Amino acid sequence: MDKIPLPPSPVYPDLEKVLDNLAHHLKGESPLFQLPYQIFAETVAQAPIAISITDKKANIQYVNQEFVRVTGYESVDIIGQNESILSDKRTPRHVYYDLWHTISRKKIWQGRLINRHKNGRRYLSDLIIAPMLDEHEVVTHYIGMHRDITASYEAEKIAINQKQLIESVVNASPFAMVVLDDQDQVILDNQLYKALVSDLGKGEPARYFLRLLRDEMGESWTQLQSREEGFNNREFRVETRKFQGARWFSCAGNWFVEKKVNADAFFEDHSKSYLVLTLTDITRQRRQMEALHIQTLKTLMAEDERIRGIRETLLGAIHQIHLPMNQIKAAESILRHKQDEQNSGLLAILQQIQQSGGAAIATMQKCIPEIFQTAVMAINLNQILHEVLLLCEQRLLSNAIEVHWQPQSDLPSLLGSENRLRILFKQLIDNAIEAMCQSTRDGRKADELQQLTISTKTDGELIYVTVADTGPGIPVSLRSKVFEPFYTTQHKGMGQTGMGLVIAREIVNQHQGLIDIDVDYAEGCRIKVSFPVRSAAGLKG
Repeated sequence: MDKIPLPPSPVYPDLEKVLDNLAHHLKGESPLFQLPYQIFAETVAQAPIAISITDKKANIQYVNQEFVRVTGYESVDIIGQNESILSDKRTPRHVYYDLWHTISRKKIWQGRLINRHKNGRRYLSDLIIAPMLDEHEVVTHYIGMHRDITASYEAEKIAINQKQLIESVVNASPFAMVVLDDQDQVILDNQLYKALVSDLGKGEPARYFLRLLRDEMGESWTQLQSREEGFNNREFRVETRKFQGARWFSCAGNWFVEKKVNADAFFEDHSKSYLVLTLTDITRQRRQMEALHIQTLKTLMAEDERIRGIRETLLGAIHQIHLPMNQIKAAESILRHKQDEQNSGLLAILQQIQQSGGAAIATMQKCIPEIFQTAVMAINLNQILHEVLLLCEQRLLSNAIEVHWQPQSDLPSLLGSENRLRILFKQLIDNAIEAMCQSTRDGRKADELQQLTISTKTDGELIYVTVADTGPGIPVSLRSKVFEPFYTTQHKGMGQTGMGLVIAREIVNQHQGLIDIDVDYAEGCRIKVSFPVRSAAGLKG
């Protein structure tokens, strides 16, 4: 194709030659290049990227209109000037060295320089410099194309700084924090959260707490998520491993939606939901509250034990009175049957004794303290047992009894009476302590470590609690009698007062449960208790 002659230009006297060399250069890249020179010239002039063409010494011979806009230099001001007029000293020398080293080997260089605008303002330039070769592969000119990327660079740095700031704030947070996507995958977390992975022994802590939250909140969880509303102060008690005891956490969360920024989301609105979950360790506060609670419980339990002691004493006395009264009643029946005048006086005395005894029994029955009804609620047996162990802590320590506490996490709730269940397990633990103390006093297992083992577990339908001690155990012949009223094996090491296991069985029965002695346990005595999950009826007192 013939060349279209260009009009003479006082500003760009060598433009035709330059374009000819550029066309030759581009032909080496693409044999299909066949544009007329005039169209090619206008394309370069109107290109939306700053273009400059220099000689081999970097003296500027041509600039387009975008170059004028980006740099502030009019073409009449900068033609003939060296390209270094745009340079700023803040660009390291090794960058320029790399630039010249690359293009002198006839290779294209791409990088970023700090340039200076005509008004003195610095800007960041994204630059490409390519050597232009003649037909002998000799460099005749250089073409440079650059963009002012200051705004995008600043935006990128601001985003990076904000990300670092967010990560710093997250890591400096006094509570564990984690961000989860809609598949419950951890996207971001802090150091305190990472520590929970090993401390709790629950696998991924976030998923463990999400399960607790969803179970507790039910449908409200989905409703809050759909409305992008948050939740606060959801407290959970967590049994930790390695006998570290229970820890308490307060959970809070907020959902947010992130707009996707990939190419697929350019024309369509794509978004993804995330949950920011915070886990605050409130164990210290709860233990302080628990100490006050335990002190209150001690007072209440002491009063309850006093009342039950009075009841047991009176019931025991009534039981003891009934024995001779039954004998007197039998004797009276015999005398009345004989109708012997000689025994009429004795018969009158026996009748008088019966009247007096009946009146005494009636008086004692009136004196038996009433046990008031208590509220039925959802109860975590792990918490009840934990409280009872704290109530018995002093006795356990003073008798050098080692406690093995083996609760199952996520134990289902039981509907029942808190107070009655505390009485039940305190009675069982007191019996176990007394058995081991009696064993030590009798010289049996004196050199062995005394252990109290308490465990909980569930199969989904029943909740199981076992209380095992290393005392002398209960002989097989007596196991059927220990649940009888006023039967005691205290002299044999069980420390019963006569009504302890009777009360225990009564409480278990009221909660529709079962209590028994494990016949296969040979290390002492192990009591097994089971309750149906979330089931209780007719509870009183």
